[in-house]
Amino acid sequence: MAFMGERPYILLSCGMSIDGYLNGATEQRLLLSNDADFDRVDAVRAECDAILVGAMTVRRDNPRLLVRSQARRDDRAARGLRPSPIKVTVTGRAQLDACADFFTAGDTEKIVYCASAAVADARVRLGAVATVVDGGQPVDLHQLTEDLYARGVGRLMVEGGGTMHTQFLTAGLADELHLVVAPFFVGDSRARRFVSDGHFPWNPDRRATLAEVRQIGDVVLLRYALSARFGAG
Repeated sequence: MAFMGERPYILLSCGMSIDGYLNGATEQRLLLSNDADFDRVDAVRAECDAILVGAMTVRRDNPRLLVRSQARRDDRAARGLRPSPIKVTVTGRAQLDACADFFTAGDTEKIVYCASAAVADARVRLGAVATVVDGGQPVDLHQLTEDLYARGVGRLMVEGGGTMHTQFLTAGLADELHLVVAPFFVGDSRARRFVSDGHFPWNPDRRATLAEVRQIGDVVLLRYALSARFGAG
């Protein structure tokens, strides 16, 4: 059983344009990476116990959130794990489709942390395809991460979107950030940025530690250490 305050090692992963956007201004998906970097992300996923995205990402991108490599799935199975990590999402209104790939793809557990006011509706909509957890009103990320730890999640990967990245960063819950920069501009303020406004622990008076810079084809990976636990997860 987890003691109060225990949480997983939390790694944030994001791709953005040079000018800091996650998507274009249209519904068309914007590819911010390349095959080599997608494989790197797949390797990171395979080493995690759970992957978290926000409800908007589930609705907009319909992600599968599965480990793609058969060799990595086999390695997880050899370690007594399911082929892909637990899938986690966070919602305030429970406006999610039970037929979305998040729920239907892959033989792994799915957990929905829902705001208290919408829990009853969420259990009607999603109870057959996921575990619905009352996350507070609004959802409390400290409570959420402690609950995940109690469920055996030692390493959590947060893949977006911007609202989730902003909330985890401003709450001081991130241990590590993988930020991939694509070699182009979006140039449209209607598009979504990597983060929105907030009070971040890292600012001009407290600079984040840049732990690694790696060129991967035509993109660059910036790896930041955001806590004293960096590298220990």
